[in-house]
Amino acid sequence: MTAFPMGPALLFCPADRADRFAKAAERADAVILDLEDAVAFEDKEQARKNLAASALDPERTIVRVNPVGSPSFRADLEALAVTGYRYVMAAKAEDPKAIAHSLRKFQVVALLETALGVVRAPEIAQAENVAALMWGAEDLLASLGGESSRRADGSYRSVAVAARSAVLLAAGAFGKGAIDSIYGNIADTAGLEEEARDGAASGFAAKACIHPGQVGSVRAAYAPSEAEKDYAREVLAAAKGQGGVFSFRGEMIDGPLLRQAEQTLRRAGILA
Repeated sequence: MTAFPMGPALLFCPADRADRFAKAAERADAVILDLEDAVAFEDKEQARKNLAASALDPERTIVRVNPVGSPSFRADLEALAVTGYRYVMAAKAEDPKAIAHSLRKFQVVALLETALGVVRAPEIAQAENVAALMWGAEDLLASLGGESSRRADGSYRSVAVAARSAVLLAAGAFGKGAIDSIYGNIADTAGLEEEARDGAASGFAAKACIHPGQVGSVRAAYAPSEAEKDYAREVLAAAKGQGGVFSFRGEMIDGPLLRQAEQTLRRAGILA
């Protein structure tokens, strides 16, 4: 898992709802103030005024702006300029050069939610000001002419799984954080926790939430169990003095497994 300074639970908050800003920031590990899809066009100007007047912790705040080059993008930047926020989520990111130039003053979470954005994930990850990649399932399927990213049982369709993996791999290849997509079924906390647990185990640094009630499930999924922490401590202790591969509880342990154990303790806050 590549480090990202916020998470594991990132909570979207519509920027036209200033009354929710403080509550969202209190509930989650970081808040994403949304100027894009969560705000109707006629409400975007008020959303920008709300953003400009806000004073959340810049170290725990991300602002999702409209796509680079869109008619609303310049106005978003003007509103951002009077704030202390320096983390920006670039919606529907596709062009690494545009991200590097237009958002050069910011740390960028590139939201890859179109077919072109996903296939360009490695290029986008290499932009110097990109701190993390996130993928978006439903916009991606819409860009392909599809109807839903999930099957009736809630599992992802194959193309969504491929996109999720491609974004994670690109982020990891170039040392950037990876953020997992939202889970749209708010009532299905068990499904959310299962998906978040898989994301944590796969290497995602955080997961985006669309409702405050999802935060606890994501945090629980990202927090290693006592058994997992105990195993990690014990296998790392057993490794001391070993010259290479060794046996531990009937399992052959080598370098990759030791790094996984270290990551477990990092997620638990035990290792830096």
